[in-house]
Amino acid sequence: MVDQIGIIITFIFFLLLFTGVGTYSATQKKATTTDYLLASRSVNPWLTALSAMATGQSGLLFIGQVGFAYKMGISTIWLTIGWAIGDYLAWWLVFKPLREQSEATASDTVSAFLAQNIKGYRLISLISALITLAFLGSYAAAQLVAGSKALNSVFGWNYNLGIIIGAIIVVIYCFSGGIRASIWTDALQGILMLGSLLLLLVVAVIKCGGLSSLWQSLDSIDPNLVSFSSQSLPLGFIPFLIGWMVAGFGVVGQPHIMVRAMAIDSAKNLGFARNLKTSLGLTNSFSALGIGLTARVLLPELGSSGDPELALPYLSLELLPVFLVGLILAGLFSATMSTADSQILSCSAALTQDIFPQMSKSYNFAKIGTLSVTAIVLVIALAGDNNVFALVTFSWSILASGLGPLLLVKVWQQPVNTATAIAMMIIGITTALTWKLLLNLSGAIYEVLPGMVAGIAVYGVYRLFFGEQANPPSSPQGGKGNRE
Repeated sequence: MVDQIGIIITFIFFLLLFTGVGTYSATQKKATTTDYLLASRSVNPWLTALSAMATGQSGLLFIGQVGFAYKMGISTIWLTIGWAIGDYLAWWLVFKPLREQSEATASDTVSAFLAQNIKGYRLISLISALITLAFLGSYAAAQLVAGSKALNSVFGWNYNLGIIIGAIIVVIYCFSGGIRASIWTDALQGILMLGSLLLLLVVAVIKCGGLSSLWQSLDSIDPNLVSFSSQSLPLGFIPFLIGWMVAGFGVVGQPHIMVRAMAIDSAKNLGFARNLKTSLGLTNSFSALGIGLTARVLLPELGSSGDPELALPYLSLELLPVFLVGLILAGLFSATMSTADSQILSCSAALTQDIFPQMSKSYNFAKIGTLSVTAIVLVIALAGDNNVFALVTFSWSILASGLGPLLLVKVWQQPVNTATAIAMMIIGITTALTWKLLLNLSGAIYEVLPGMVAGIAVYGVYRLFFGEQANPPSSPQGGKGNRE
């Protein structure tokens, strides 16, 4: 009981700190929708990098990826490496032109950018916004579920209580400060994520007797755990690696991350932000991989009678003093909130700017949209599946397949008409769903690869038949600049 009180005190301290930072950010706000949704495009590159890292890694890292490494072993490294390569390429090839063109077209949301300068843009904006709302909302719900799993494992609290706590904290600072609050708190949470993962990894490796002893222990449990091309990968590690490279590149279909590129203070600073984000993200990912491997040795019972996705909180309870358990738990909860807040704001933007554009000039309506989306996400989380890795990877793949190919076409300023744009979104999503649910091939190659290839193939067919003919642009639209 005394231990739990100590953990709770530490945990609550960090939650209050996050909420305080997010609320304080409201002192810098302007009463415009562009400020609420993009922080007036004034975010410095340090905050951009830390925020993108925190919101991109989320509960998938602390809960899902640790559990995946526990089950798969060292071959999980190909997921980490592949994802990092794909993500880096996306930042290098896509983020700078997106920043420049979104400002030039006054596009405040990803859906507005996808639709700009296309005749019939309203339908494209509406469909892409509905995709965002449905699947990014599910993604946000997975974050709340991840946080609640951690609280349940440490305190024994009901799952629903953790979900509700997370939703309340997120809505407090998002409602008060918009994306600026999200980015500021993400940066702080990203630092805490990094420190807590490294701390637990070092302690766990020492407990295992060092790296060589850890390797030998894993080999004695199952040789597949120390195989870089495990038998659990049906087609071997190369297709697995390529699939996750495309998954990392699939960041181009994630509105909650792409909006960071749109909000940075200058396109010239994206190179620095990219390198910093990649370095810190790889440190986090390799730490999560190592924690999953050490947990397989130190907590073997999770493989047969427990939940491997709870390896990190259980390991911290096993190895760390009370104060540090509170720190680890806060780091884990930070990871979930840093993503959920960004996703809720992106869904809110889709709702208020793209689905109901007649209300897009209203700053107050934008805030009401945040409350409405949070309520929807809360319902999904309370009624949804508890498998965080499956929820997150599924939502990521649908968004990447549905929005990613069209965003590439728009960023690279290629001609496209309304029918082709809609077909790209629908066929990309349909292919990803078929690959995963009907063909059941995602274990060999992550469904982002066939999904994005299908969307791009649709565009290839359009160009084959129409050549260089461009669709006549409509009147300028998208974001409306500084809306009052």
